[in-house]
Amino acid sequence: MRALTMLLLLAPALLPAHAAGLDGRWRGEAGTSDNHAVFGIEFRPAADGPTAAYFYQDNLDFCGLAIGTLEDRGDGEAVIPAAGLELTRSGETLRVAGLLDDPKDIVAFVRASALPPCAAPPAVPAGPGPLWQRRLGGAIYATAALRDGYAYVGNTDGVFHAIAMADGSIAWTHAAGRPIYGEALVTADAVFFVCDNGYLYRLDRATGKERWRYDLGDERSSRIPPDPNVYDYDRQSPRPLLVDGVIYVGAGDGGFHAVRADSGTRLWRTQWQGKIRTTAVAYADDVIFTTIDGADHGAVIAVKRTSGELDWKYDAGAPVTTAPAIAGGLVVTGTRGEHTHLLGIDAATGALKWSQYYWGSWVESEAVVAGDHAYIGSGDLYSVSDFDPVTGRNRWRTRVHGWVLARPAITAEAVFAGVSIARRNRDTGPGHRPGLVRLDRDTGRVAWQWPMPEWPGAFLDGFVAAPAVSPGRILIGGVDGTLYAFPAD
Repeated sequence: MRALTMLLLLAPALLPAHAAGLDGRWRGEAGTSDNHAVFGIEFRPAADGPTAAYFYQDNLDFCGLAIGTLEDRGDGEAVIPAAGLELTRSGETLRVAGLLDDPKDIVAFVRASALPPCAAPPAVPAGPGPLWQRRLGGAIYATAALRDGYAYVGNTDGVFHAIAMADGSIAWTHAAGRPIYGEALVTADAVFFVCDNGYLYRLDRATGKERWRYDLGDERSSRIPPDPNVYDYDRQSPRPLLVDGVIYVGAGDGGFHAVRADSGTRLWRTQWQGKIRTTAVAYADDVIFTTIDGADHGAVIAVKRTSGELDWKYDAGAPVTTAPAIAGGLVVTGTRGEHTHLLGIDAATGALKWSQYYWGSWVESEAVVAGDHAYIGSGDLYSVSDFDPVTGRNRWRTRVHGWVLARPAITAEAVFAGVSIARRNRDTGPGHRPGLVRLDRDTGRVAWQWPMPEWPGAFLDGFVAAPAVSPGRILIGGVDGTLYAFPAD
C-alpha cells in the first residue's frame, strides 16, 4: 500500500508495457463491516502503446489515480510495477496482491459497470463563528493548555503565550527563541513545555518568568514540518508528564528523561533508538512512550518510573507516531508508514491484543478515552471514529473531508475535531475542506463544520492542533498562526 501512497508525492513515468484482456473496469472489496474498503481498477489500452491503470478507493478518496502500466507476464499473470501490484486472472475474476498490509493478502475483483464514486461532500451548516481570534504570528501546531480562564500555547516563532479565554487578550509572553510544537503542562503555579532549542522549560504561571530550564540535549535533532516534497514529516513534540513531583519527557535524540519538577534536576536518563516525539503516559509503576526510528521502525516502550529500567518493549515494525492512551488495561496507539495500524497492547506485558488496519492512512491522532468508548481522528481516511478500546471494533466512523491529525475533544453530547488539508498534485475526491467540525457523540452525525478562511498559496491549511474544551469555550490554533475561540455549544 505504501507504493500507492508514494505515488501521491511522485509522478512516475508510464512504463512501456502491454497486457491484453484486462481492459475495462474492475471492482473489489476488503475488510469487515466496521472497517471496510471498496476498490476499483480501470485499464485503458492505447492503440499503439501500453495499457494504463487507474486506481479507485472509496475510504481514501482515490478517484482515477494513475498508478502506472501493465506488464503482461503470460498465463493470466500481470504486474503493475510502479504500484507494486501483482495480478492473476481466472475467468472473470482478477486476484490482486499488494493492496493490503500483508503483500501476500489477495483482493478479488470482478468486472463492474461502475467504480467507487467520488462525490463532493454533503452540505452541512457552517456552525457558529469564532467569539474572538488572536493572531500570534507563526503556525500553531501545539494544542492550547487551558486552566483557570487562561490558554497557554506556543508557536513556530518560538514565542509562548498566556491568553485570557474571555476575550483573547494577552496576559504575558515568553520568547524561547525556537519553534514550539508541543502542548504545555499547566499546574497551579507552573507551566512546563518543550522547545526545539533543546530545552524543557518551567515558567511561573502568573508572570511567565523563567524558573528553570533543563537541557534535553536534542537541539540538533532534525525536524521537517508537513511539506509537499517530504514524506516522513515531523510535526509534534511531547507534552511533559508530571507524576509524584517528577516530569517525564522524551527528546528528539532518543533520550527519555526523569526530571524533578521543583528544581529541574535530572533523576535519570535512558537512551533509545529513534526520536521520541509523543507524550508519555503513566501506568502502575511504569511510564510508557513511543519511538520513531526512521521510516520503517518504531516501538512502544515501558520503563520503571523510579529508575528508567526497561519493563517491556513492543516492536511495531513502523514509526509509532500516536501518543499512547490507557483504556481497560491496554495501551492504545498507532503507526504511520507502510504498516498503518491502530493498536491495542497489554499495558502490563506489552503483548498485542488487537490491531485495526488503517488502509495506508497514518494514525497520528491520540485516542480520547471515555469509559468503554474511545474517539480518534485519522489522516488519509479523512474521518473521526468512535471505537471500543478493548476490542478495537468501530462503533461509527464519519468522514470529515480532511486530515484529523490531533486528538478530538469531547463533551457530554459532542465530539469536536480540527481538520486540515494538504494541497498536493494528486487525483483524489473533490471538496476536502479545513475547519472545525462538531459531531454528535452518539451517532457520529456531523452537526456543523466551520470553514477555515482560505490561505492562498499554503501547502497546509486548517487546524493541526487539537481543540481544547472548557466551560463555554473551544480553543484551537491554526496553521495560519491564529488562536480561535468558539462557543462550546
